[in-house]
Amino acid sequence: MTVKHRTWLNVFMVIVLAHWAEHLAQAFQIYVLGRPAPASRGVLGQFFPWLVTSEWLHYGYALVMLIGLFALRRGFIGRSRGWWTAALVIQFWHHVEHLLLFVQAQTGTMFFGKAVPTSVAQLIVPRVELHLLYNTIVFVPMVVAMYLHLRPTVEELDRAVCSCVAAPAR
Repeated sequence: MTVKHRTWLNVFMVIVLAHWAEHLAQAFQIYVLGRPAPASRGVLGQFFPWLVTSEWLHYGYALVMLIGLFALRRGFIGRSRGWWTAALVIQFWHHVEHLLLFVQAQTGTMFFGKAVPTSVAQLIVPRVELHLLYNTIVFVPMVVAMYLHLRPTVEELDRAVCSCVAAPAR
């Protein structure tokens, strides 16, 4: 993965940003347009409503995020690695939350005495807001990691295992 680290990092970020666009569109529909949450389906959900209600899609994305963060991690060194690892750890928990939702949806057995699939953190924070929060707290350390990764110190550049950057930041 380190040979084409920059290529895969760019592909991964396109996926992440497309997902962000969906969540931001959904939040806009709820908070600006005043639509109820079930009618606020983002962009793709307007054309394919089943996407929003499919736990397969949501779990699949959580899994892609986890795999991407794990697979790309070996290209990060020094200061950037700690930030990327923080994003990975947070995404691992986010993945566990989606796994709980997925299991409930597939088995028809709801947890926590709820009528619909519910994650642990959803007991405190509503689902739309919770996923905005999760995406934010995974995305912020990713951005910091990428910023530092593309601006290595001289020492970090000497230890670089990928070719994402040609010269250190001054």
